[in-house]
Amino acid sequence: MEGKLLTSIKCVSIFGNSMLAVLCLLLLQTQVHGFGILPGKSLSHLEITERAILNTTVHVCHALARAEGTDFTFPPQPFTAKSVAVACNAPKSSKTFRQAIIAVIFHNVRVDIRHALNGSFHFDEEMFVQGKQIIMQGIQAIKASNKQENFEAAREKLGETLHPLQDFYSHSNWVELGKNGPNANLIRSDVSIGIIADESRATCRNCDGDDCTNNILEDIISEGILTSGYFGIVPLVSTKPKGKCSHGGAVDQTSTIEPKGGINKDTFDASHGHLHTKAANIAQAATSQLLEEIQGAAGDRPFLEMMGISKGSSKALCFVIDTTKSMSDDIEAVRGVTSTIINSEVGTDNEPSMYILVPFNDPGFGPLIKTTDPQVFKRIINSLSVTGGGDEAEMSLSGLQLALSNTPANSEIFLFTDAPPKDKNLKSAVIALIERTQSVVNFMITDSNTTNRRRRSSGSKQHRVLGAADAQVYRDLAQASGGLAIEVTKSELPEATSIIIESSSASLVTLLQAARDPGKTDQFPFLVDDTVSNVRVYITGQSVTFTLVSPTGASQQSTDTSGSLITQTKSVGNFQTLYLIKVVGLWEIRMASTNAYTLKVTGQSDIDFLFDFVEVSQGPFTGFDALDTRPSAGVKSSLLVSLTGTDTGEVTEVKLVDSTGSEEITGVLEPQGSGNFLVTVERIPLVEFVVWVKGRADSTIFQRQSPTNFRVSNVTITADSSNILVPGTPFSVPFSVRTSGAEGNFTIRVTNNQQFDSAFPSTLFLESGNSSDGTVNLTAPLNTPSGTDVTLTIEAEAPAAADTNYVMLRFSVLNTVTDFTPPRCEQLSLDSRCSDECSLSQWTLFARVIDGDDGVGVDRVSLKQGNGTMNATLNAGNENITMVSYSASCCSPDMELQVVDLVGNVGTCIFTIREGSSSPISPSTRVTQSLFLSLSTVILGLYITTEGGIQ
Repeated sequence: MEGKLLTSIKCVSIFGNSMLAVLCLLLLQTQVHGFGILPGKSLSHLEITERAILNTTVHVCHALARAEGTDFTFPPQPFTAKSVAVACNAPKSSKTFRQAIIAVIFHNVRVDIRHALNGSFHFDEEMFVQGKQIIMQGIQAIKASNKQENFEAAREKLGETLHPLQDFYSHSNWVELGKNGPNANLIRSDVSIGIIADESRATCRNCDGDDCTNNILEDIISEGILTSGYFGIVPLVSTKPKGKCSHGGAVDQTSTIEPKGGINKDTFDASHGHLHTKAANIAQAATSQLLEEIQGAAGDRPFLEMMGISKGSSKALCFVIDTTKSMSDDIEAVRGVTSTIINSEVGTDNEPSMYILVPFNDPGFGPLIKTTDPQVFKRIINSLSVTGGGDEAEMSLSGLQLALSNTPANSEIFLFTDAPPKDKNLKSAVIALIERTQSVVNFMITDSNTTNRRRRSSGSKQHRVLGAADAQVYRDLAQASGGLAIEVTKSELPEATSIIIESSSASLVTLLQAARDPGKTDQFPFLVDDTVSNVRVYITGQSVTFTLVSPTGASQQSTDTSGSLITQTKSVGNFQTLYLIKVVGLWEIRMASTNAYTLKVTGQSDIDFLFDFVEVSQGPFTGFDALDTRPSAGVKSSLLVSLTGTDTGEVTEVKLVDSTGSEEITGVLEPQGSGNFLVTVERIPLVEFVVWVKGRADSTIFQRQSPTNFRVSNVTITADSSNILVPGTPFSVPFSVRTSGAEGNFTIRVTNNQQFDSAFPSTLFLESGNSSDGTVNLTAPLNTPSGTDVTLTIEAEAPAAADTNYVMLRFSVLNTVTDFTPPRCEQLSLDSRCSDECSLSQWTLFARVIDGDDGVGVDRVSLKQGNGTMNATLNAGNENITMVSYSASCCSPDMELQVVDLVGNVGTCIFTIREGSSSPISPSTRVTQSLFLSLSTVILGLYITTEGGIQ
């Protein structure tokens, strides 16, 4: 990781390892660089980011409700993910909204950990041009990702972009210059950031002891010159020019060189801590301003989808389908279940937020088709046709890998096939994707272990069985994800697809997930709390019997069809579904079978949890970094657990439960605020395990479990690189592999979801306790669209496949942007024949929106204000011009258009029939209007305490 590597290089080159250890110990104990990244007395990046997201989302939902003519009720202060989701008329989105906020925060915090000593990420050392370049490139990448509906990539880039934006107000002298609002030029490409101090110009004097309130020179203030502090951690070595300001703080060694002291406002205790609250306020307003820029380019609905808010269940419906000739019956079953879901769930809380399809056969797979329109998806499914399939095996894992790389995290995926995988070599890569996305994969396997499977080649009369080894690959992947491997005949498949309808329900939670292979008699308790409804038990396996015991002590055996605990039973193939009555309390199911079986208990509830394995920072600044890899075996580890669906809940117990049920490791909890809990365990199970959580919300005791199974590794693999790919430009990703296990030649495998050509070492030799380095080189083709999401997985496998680990990185493709000017409006005619009785008369407007001769073209024209009717039509033969007509009652005299070009430049045009106003307001006023909205958002979302803190 870059921040860590830079620290090591600087320290080792001067002092060697002993001094490095001393310095790193000092750095770990000090919080000095940028707003804090953990909650505390001062305002942190976490709090600034979360509050700005909540406030801006409320503003967007309010504007959307006003545009759609629906009611909107502001949530109570302070805003929470749950209350904002409810206000946005998307109560089932509270979990995905919270998940989106956490993703943005993690990638904001990661900048301090991975780019700690790169001043351009923090506006240190007067690196204003470089810092603004990071922000502008980030904004371009976010807009491009949203345009391609790659919302997860957009969220990650948003977090990285917000960090330097927020640090500008803490590290520069913007606040000391008397500014009371954000520097709007930070997010505009066509203007300068301001007047920057020359390299030779002095900017600071010595502080008066510990008093640094007046250490910036008067001429710098009076002339409005921008400066920022220099920062360095190596004693006796400084790059600070004569007369320049320092960052300040105990770790900053430049602050001991004249002019002594610092100017940062990171905390109340910082050199300019007296301005911390003001800097944090403006940083939050600037964060809202950038979010509004993103919203303007994307539109209200796509912006909300980026933030995890959508009508319905906020879950994607994803099918991966074998389209070879023997699959005609299976595809017909998929058509039936798709129609059922769309016909019954559209417009309800269970409506999927996105529909995804990946076809596969042999030798091809894809393309991935993604839409938010249910009718479009129905037409696509209905148009599927079967063809080919010369041999038995198909590219099923390639199709699944493509789906996992492009669906939202925590999705549920259904794969339909009657063939073995031809690409078994991708099994470990698919498991890596399952672990990172925490998605559930269900396999609908037809005609396995039968003798009537027809060879796929046209006219062939041969038959072949989908044998036990072939089906086991699918069973292993299902178990890893917490899904089901359902094996039925083709005639039974329509009945088995009921699981798809039930899984699409909103607020699905896992109460229990277990598997036994080989099978054995075992007992499994699960807790049903009063928030849980529609409890289902899913069992796969042959010749499995069970006894169900309710909290009251009543029991029912699998052979008893007239018991009182099970209201309905469905059994098809190797799959059973039990529908339970609701009785609150601790249930138990006693399983008996010598055959392998799986057991899963689900219900519907708003209360659930999110979690990530995290690494406590080993760099200059305290905090957590979410792991992109498996946790290490045999060492203390940490998880960050977040509750969703409750504003008053708390976690009371977290356990890691191994897949055999023989070991449970309980963690130590440390509340972090905002429903987050840091969980520390002394070690992690050596076999597959799940995460089990118990908690309390008001008087309700609840229990939840992760469906995904996780693994540890003695292999450590790290990688970091710029996360922007330019088409046609070679792109390198350095990586490092280390093992604490056996030495030898480690196999290196690299895959990416876009199938870009790549080069990498196929093996690396490792000695135990040492590391070895390699590089992945890949290039995106010249015709790759901006916003394309690239997921790169680097795997390292120990000799004899004794151990394996991976690192997963996400990159965005961004073509060079040369158009930074928003479209403009020209009024062609305005006819206002208004009488004293405004309701009896109308006014009409004709205008055109022009993106200029050098523009990329108009993408969208939308009505932001006005109660009339607006129509926009692309001018035939010239995509740079869009014609607009508008008519409205004279009682509605104002109209505001938002105009966006194809690269996301946003303009605003205002027309009015009020007396004295006859021309449209220029789009250049957009920034002023956005700033006003940002500041009004701050006023709406905050209040200042007498102690100076933000609440």
